[in-house]
Parts: sequence; structure tokens; C-alpha cells
Amino acid sequence: MDPKEFELPPVYEPKDVEARWYDVWEKSGIFTASRDKPKEKSFCMVIPPPNVTGSLHMGHALNDTLQDALARFKRMQGYNVLWLPGCDHAGIATQNVVERELAKTEGKTRYDLGREAFVEKVWEWKEKYGERIMKQIRKMGCSCDWSRERFTMDEGLSKAVQEVFITLFNEKSIYQDYKLINWCTHCRTALSDIEVVHKPKNGNFYHIRYPYVDDPAKFIEVATTRPETLLGDTAVAVNPEDERYQGLTGKSVILPLVNRKIPVIQDSYVDKEFGTGVVKITPAHDFNDFQVGVRHNLERINILNPDGTLNENAGVYRGLDRFAARKKIVADLEERGFLIKVEPHENNVGHCYRCDTVVEPYYSKQWFVRMKPLAEKALEAVDKGETKFVPEMWRGEYEKWLNNIQDWCISRQIWWGHRIPVYTCKNCSTQVAAAETPKACAKCQKTEFEQDPDVLDTWFSSGLWPFSTLGWPEKTKDLELFYPTSVLVTSWDILFFWVARMMMMGIKFMGQVPFKEVYIYSLVADEEGKKMSKSKGNVVDPLDMIDKYGTDALRFTLTSIETKQRYVALTPQKLESSRNFVNKLYNAARFVLMGLADGTEVKPLQKSDWGKLKLEDRWILTRLSQTIAEVTPDYEKYRVAELSQTLYRFLWNEVCDWYLEALKPRLYLEANSEEKKLAASVVVAVFDGVLRLLHPVMPFVTEELWHKLPGHHETIMKAAWPNPADYPVEDKVLAEFEFLQEVVTAIRTSRSELNVPPSAQLKLFTQGASVQFDPASQTAALLKTLCRVNELSPTASRPPKTALAVVKGGEVYIHLEGLIDLKAEASKQLKEKQKLEKYVQSIQGKLANDNFVKNAPVELVEGEKAKLRETKDKIASIENNLKFLEN
Repeated sequence: MDPKEFELPPVYEPKDVEARWYDVWEKSGIFTASRDKPKEKSFCMVIPPPNVTGSLHMGHALNDTLQDALARFKRMQGYNVLWLPGCDHAGIATQNVVERELAKTEGKTRYDLGREAFVEKVWEWKEKYGERIMKQIRKMGCSCDWSRERFTMDEGLSKAVQEVFITLFNEKSIYQDYKLINWCTHCRTALSDIEVVHKPKNGNFYHIRYPYVDDPAKFIEVATTRPETLLGDTAVAVNPEDERYQGLTGKSVILPLVNRKIPVIQDSYVDKEFGTGVVKITPAHDFNDFQVGVRHNLERINILNPDGTLNENAGVYRGLDRFAARKKIVADLEERGFLIKVEPHENNVGHCYRCDTVVEPYYSKQWFVRMKPLAEKALEAVDKGETKFVPEMWRGEYEKWLNNIQDWCISRQIWWGHRIPVYTCKNCSTQVAAAETPKACAKCQKTEFEQDPDVLDTWFSSGLWPFSTLGWPEKTKDLELFYPTSVLVTSWDILFFWVARMMMMGIKFMGQVPFKEVYIYSLVADEEGKKMSKSKGNVVDPLDMIDKYGTDALRFTLTSIETKQRYVALTPQKLESSRNFVNKLYNAARFVLMGLADGTEVKPLQKSDWGKLKLEDRWILTRLSQTIAEVTPDYEKYRVAELSQTLYRFLWNEVCDWYLEALKPRLYLEANSEEKKLAASVVVAVFDGVLRLLHPVMPFVTEELWHKLPGHHETIMKAAWPNPADYPVEDKVLAEFEFLQEVVTAIRTSRSELNVPPSAQLKLFTQGASVQFDPASQTAALLKTLCRVNELSPTASRPPKTALAVVKGGEVYIHLEGLIDLKAEASKQLKEKQKLEKYVQSIQGKLANDNFVKNAPVELVEGEKAKLRETKDKIASIENNLKFLEN
């Protein structure tokens, strides 16, 4: 055996290791799922497709980590894993990016190029930049099946989109109608309700006089936040139960500035207690007003152009931007005596989720999907347990949205995306949905058609992702093997955008739910728990974190903080802790390998060896078995924070702090002594288990170290998941070793408090049944190793000049004569006590200051209280030492 194969560089360099191993994995084809294995051994996930315009952000990083951990775990359990990658064409987002680029580089708009040339431009952009995020996903270590990578506008998925649309159209589940919809004046397109983000915004309440037609000297007072929309008013409304406005039925008022007569109507929608109790009704520019208009058969007057300027219905304000028009109209209202007052008012204003422009309610002709029949099936499936939510609380959110679902506006007035496959006969206006232009009209036999200019909402194609990516509408082997998928891993902010729609579409077109479980994880916030956003300047780039800490450290941090809350905080301290953990694993393995580099023969640990094992071996193997039994269901139930903490404690606290310390003398024995060979077999078995348990979360460092372990040549990805039954479990050994840990900890604490030099050999006396160690026992030998003890003997009473360590059922006395100067130590401890007492006084003074307690941040005040408690504990410990030292 060549000792060089055990060599590891003194410092772990993640960049070198990560690039090298990912290249090996991808070229080996190990990520590729088989089409020849039985369905019952299939495990499938589809990646939430990132936008083709996107760059890896911390949300992607968490999602990638969680999915990759599951994929690697399931492969090691023997499953045929398909983790299907791909990206989304992201209609509005991509078109906006390319339009900005076009304006910047060529000074042109999409209209200058025309539709066909512009779409060609977007495809060129996609080919040039579209692979960026896929490369970044690889950098996260993701074991996706790249041979099956999909794009929402590739040929197969486009065919699926057409098939779904045509089917729903022919069933009359898709229809076209004039309705009030959300409109983005920047993107110049309709938006669905859930594409509108409502945010608080400071504005005003404008109180306006609406004079009565029959007595213009009198008026009704109306308050509005959008005075420009009064140009489209077709009524004012009061509540029929409002006594202030009884007798107004049949009356009319004059619309200020426009001089149009509009009726006063009664409708229970009006809140008597809000504002003046009078509401202007603008059916073409407010969703509630639209419904009032339907009930009262009011005219709908649209005053806006698609770009947010006012149209011909605005009279003298035509051509003004909507916000410029607001200022002008308010000035005119004031000049003509119609403006009563202006009050500051905070309002929840809808913004476009893509460009953050204020959204307008807009009356236009759009395409819609009838959602209630689809929603009923999706609710029923969850009710029957066909799909489960983790955590369960998200089921309630899902059900609430589906129970209140409205028809989905699916048409978008942009050019990049799946063009709506509806053709209208130019002669008789008959509409037909088809995959290509019809040869002739079925009604009039004419041959000239015009295709609908709109494209489908991006989420329409995304809603088909779990089955379209597997080959539907064709009957493929992938569909047979991998649908329904096993679990969808996604964040809660797209529960309605995507998850609910996939459920509805999957059930409708496959007759089955698209996934058996939905694991909904947290959104990653900054270190103060605030949502990351570019405007706040608090975005943490995962690629920067990878460069600084390494991919494994970032992944371990993300799993450690993933506690299934809405938001989880990412802090530099957590990243540093995870990097330290990676280094701890690396250095521990390097220490072991250096101990085996003398040519010691290392054989796999056999059950026949169990009877020869030392106490520390039996303890660590028992703990390894228990850790496997604890961590395995955590992986299966998506308890990633719990499994991360369990593995952290096992490696750091038990393997490194205790087992390797106990093992050291045996690693320093002569090469190939029987005792060393057995020790080598055990420690390699322990690291074999640790690396397999950690691999799903930290793939790179575990692969690197795996190949350094004797007898480990194939990739760790092909290693079987460890079985608790493969290791001895001895409860008696656990109790024995845990008591030894108590004794060692007590001795070390006492030794540290009295400043006994670490190199000093101790003389110990023991009193009590629990500490009457057989000098020839393994426990006594370990105690001597772990505490640097050269003499251990029982005693009937406490000898003079000894420190006391109290343990369960006994006492241990540490002989100090010759180890420290007792008087000098007493003087030193007294000075430390006096210093700490002054510190206590300063903290108490701060906490006695009402201004500090009331005005300082809560965490700062609590921190001071914690310091006070800790310092008092230190003083109490020193006082105990002084009593001993002065006696």
C-alpha cells in the first residue's frame, strides 16, 4: 500500500476540489436516470425552472441544495433518481431585458424591428446568455440529469402547450371576453391577480364637490385617491341604509370638469363609515366599481391608452401621462372651486411583479380559463391525501386560494412566449384553435385567417412542467416511470403562481396529481431577518459566498437554517461556522490518514471483530448506529435543520472531541501491530459512515475524502446508504462512556479553573462507589489518556492540597502540590474576582438607567443581562476556588 495515496494537503481548497469533481461526475453519466428499472424504484423531482434571464440568487441556492440532498440520498438508498432540470422562457421578464438591450445598443424599440425580427432577437439572446444560470446550478453541485434538460419553449413543450390550449378551448373552458383586468403600462400587458404585488404607498384623499343638477349651489362630497379617474365616472353611490343621503334616489349630479350628468345610485357595497360615505363609480377603472356597474347597468368609459397616457375620452387632458394628468386635474379642480380639501392617506397600491410599475385596472378584451371546475378537482385530491403538504400549514393557504379562485386571465400583450393558437376567419369572424393555420373556414370555406396576436401567460406553460417535460402528449417511457413525480420542492411565494396550477393541470390532463408531496421551504432573509431586495442593498450573492466559503459550507449553512419558517436569516457567523465544520471534517480525516500512512494494513471491519473492540470503539460505533437511525428519517421527512445539527454534533463533539482523542495512542503504535490494525479498521469504518451521512449535504469534500480512505475507489455516489444494523449497539457501553465523559469533563474544568498547565501529569484520588475504577480496566486506561493522569488510586478521605471534582456517586481529588503555586494562584484569582466585580457594577449601572432600558434595542438589553449572569457565575466559581486555595 502506497502511503502517498493517503496524503492530503495541509489546507482544504474548495475551488480546486469542486471544479475537479463536478467535471468527473457529469462526464461519468452518474446523474442520468435509467429507463430500464422498475417504477417502484423510481424517484423523480422536477426543478422549479429558473428564468432564462436569471442569475443564481439565494433562493435558488437553497432550493438547489435541498433537491440535490434528496437526489443524492435517494440514489444511495438504491432508487433510480431523475432530477429533471430546465429553465423558463419568462415572457415579460425576458422581453423587458432584450428591449432594454436593444434600446441601449441600437437605439431601437421592438416596434422598429417588427414582431418576427424581435422574437428572433430574443432567441439570439437566449442562446447567448441562457446557459448562464444552468452553469451556476452546476456550481452548486447539483446532480441534475442534464441529458433531459428542458426549456418551456422547446419543441416538445410548445406542442404540449398547444395541445392543452386547444383541448380547453374546444371544451369551452377557455373563452374570450371584455373584462376589467390588471394592466401594466410599462410592460403594456395584462397581468393575472397574483402577478400584482400590493405595497403601502403614501398618497392623498382628494375631497371633491359634485354639484346637484337641479340645484348646482348644493353638492355631494366625494373622496378619492385617484382624481384623474373621475373623467370615467358614470355614477356616484351611497349606501341605501345611510340616513344622511335618504331621498337622493333619482337625483343626478354634474361631473366636475367634464360637465356630464351622472346619476346618484344606492348600493350596499358603499361603506357608510369610510370617508364621506359617498363613492364615485368608475366601472372601467376599479374592480369594485365594475361590479357595481354590472348591477346597475352603467356605461364603462375607458380613459387610458395602453401606455398609461389619457385617451380621447379624457378631453383636454388627452395625451397626458396618468400621474401628470392627476396633478393637472387637481389644479383645475382647485381653480374652479370643486376641490374641498386634500388629506394625506396611505393606500395599498398594486405594482407589476416584474417591473414594479403601478398597475391600472383596465377594461379590455382578454382570454380566460374557467378555473372553478379545475380547482374543485385539485381540492379533492388534497382532501383525499393524494398530495400532502410539508409543513401541513400550507395546505390551508392552498385551499383558501382555490376556494376563492377567479377565472385566470391568460393572454399577454407581448411578443415573446407561446402565441395563442386561435385563428379568426377574416370573412366571417369564426374562431378556431389549431396547431397551425387552418386550410379553410369550416363555416364559410374562406381561406384567409388571422392568428391572435397575444401570447400566453408564462405560468400557463409552467403549469404543465411535471408532465410536459416527461414527453406528454406522447406516451413516453419517462412518463410511465416517473409520473407522478415524488416530491415538489419549492418556496411558499409561488404556491399559487405555480403549485396550484400544476395540480389543476396535472389532474386534468394526466388523471393524476403531479406530485405526491409538496415540500415548501423558507425564503432566505438577511442577517436582520429582512427580505433581500436590490433596492435595500441587502442582497447576498451565493456565488460570492461560494468564492469566499466554498460550496459545501454554503450548502451546510442553508440546510442548518432551513426551519420551515416563512423567512430564515443568513448571517456571516453561520457561514463561517459551516466553513469551520468543513475544515474540521477535512482536518480530522487528514489526522487519521497521517496515522495510517506508515503502511498499516486496513481491512474492512467485520462482525467477528466486535468482540475485540475497545470501550471507545464500541461507544463510537453505537453512536454511529444511533445517528444513522436518527438522520435517515430526517432526510425522508425533510427535517434538514435537524439532521444538519445532529451530524454537526456527532462529528465535532463525539468523533473529534472524544473518539479521536481516545484513539490517538493506538494510532501512534507501530505499523501493523494487531491493536493498531483493529483501531484502523474501526476509525475507517467510522469515517466511512460519517462521509456517507454527510454526502447529500456536502458532496464535494465528502467525495474528496472518500477516495483517500483505504479500499474506497468508486465514487461515494454509488455507496449504499448506511444501515444502523451494520454496527454494534450496546446500551451498557453508552452509559459507561457517558459517565467517563462526566468524570473527564469535571477534571478538565477544575484543572482549567485553577490554571494547571495542560502538559502537567496528574495524580488523582477517587472516593465513592462510582469512581472505584479497576486499574486494569479500559475505563481507567481511557481516563489516564484523556486527562493526562500518571497515578490513579482510591482514598477514604480527601487528601490535603487537592482540588475537588464532584461527579454522580463520587468525588475525584486532583493533587496540586508541585503543579501550581497555591498562594500565587490565590492572589491571581482574587485580582480576577475584583476585576469582574467592577464589570458587574458597570453592567448593573447600565441596566439601572431607564433611558438605556427603554430606548436601546431589545437584543442589546437582553445581551447585557446575559453578560451579567455569566459574570456572576464566573465570580461564584472563583469564590469556590479561593475557599480551597486559602484553606
